[in-house]
Amino acid sequence: MANVVELKVFLHCEECIKKILKAIKKIQDIETYNVDMEMNKVIVTGNVTKEEVIKVLQKIRKTAIPWQADGLNNID
Repeated sequence: MANVVELKVFLHCEECIKKILKAIKKIQDIETYNVDMEMNKVIVTGNVTKEEVIKVLQKIRKTAIPWQADGLNNID
């Protein structure tokens, strides 16, 4: 069964997105991934946990927090 991991990540330029996509592609057992620059949101689907994705993003010095459905997703 595939998990859907939604994370809030500060995306301020195309270079950030390229780094994030490159890092995410290396995760084993992912099925799909998407980066929404407008919402500062990263979505990964597959046999992964949010902890795994956060760890990969931290390696490229990106702060990631779990996405909250209530809209309280401030990164300062």
